[in-house]
Amino acid sequence: MSPPPSLPPVVPGSPEGPWCGGKLSQRVTCVLAPNPGPMTLDGTNTYVLSEPGSSQAVVVDPGPHDPAHLDAVAATLATSGRHAAMVLLTHGHADHSAGAADLARRLSCPVRAADPRHRSGPDGLADEDRLVIGGLHVAVVATPGHTGDSVSLVLPQDQSVLTGDTVLGRGTTVVAHPDGRLADYLASLDRLQRLVEREPEMTLLPGHGPAGASVSAVVAFYRAHRAARLDQVVAAVAAGATDVEAVVATVYAEVDRTLWPAARLSVQAQRDYLVQSGRLVSVDGALQVSGRGA
Repeated sequence: MSPPPSLPPVVPGSPEGPWCGGKLSQRVTCVLAPNPGPMTLDGTNTYVLSEPGSSQAVVVDPGPHDPAHLDAVAATLATSGRHAAMVLLTHGHADHSAGAADLARRLSCPVRAADPRHRSGPDGLADEDRLVIGGLHVAVVATPGHTGDSVSLVLPQDQSVLTGDTVLGRGTTVVAHPDGRLADYLASLDRLQRLVEREPEMTLLPGHGPAGASVSAVVAFYRAHRAARLDQVVAAVAAGATDVEAVVATVYAEVDRTLWPAARLSVQAQRDYLVQSGRLVSVDGALQVSGRGA
């Protein structure tokens, strides 16, 4: 399988390899879904997690409903001699969750997710949940912003964190307005930064793109990128871009137009954030820079 053309750059500190795949550590194996594209990059990273010596495992983000991919995940479990105790979802977008129900039926295990619509079984995922599966410890950290139900999963024994789409291994993520909110997203980046202040060697296991980057470096890069984008939106409005379409055409002029629908979602989230923070105002539906916007 070849990666899609024109992939975004790898984030700072990521390995040079084109994608995540195979055994990444004693506890983590990645099975790459065959769904590359502009929004999924190389494809969705499905993770199989297990404590060394344990017969139990956890599958995170089974990916799209692709029978061959689900076969590959089941084969990874079978080859290791482990059975799945549960399926976990970082969020409900179809490229992460559509295969979950089918895989869980095949493996006779529940699906746990923050959003009740994606669960099977009695238990969900909530902030500060602590799961122990065959000796493997998984800490749940609510990281909304990309979506309202986004969570990250910390593996303290592995000093790594699965971030779903909150932080990617290539490029930057979309704040999926209206479910995603930029204020929530920035707060989630801050929370991840506080997490790695306690564990500075924490490495990234993203939902798409290469694994292994320093979480601290990537979060700092993401924060700088978001601040720069907000400044660009304010500058575009000051130059006469009075609606979302005009802002997208100005700020994302160099971006492939196939990505403009995603850019539009991010600009809508940026607009709402800038209006709420007082840097922009909306007058009769038209955006203007406020007195605090300079």
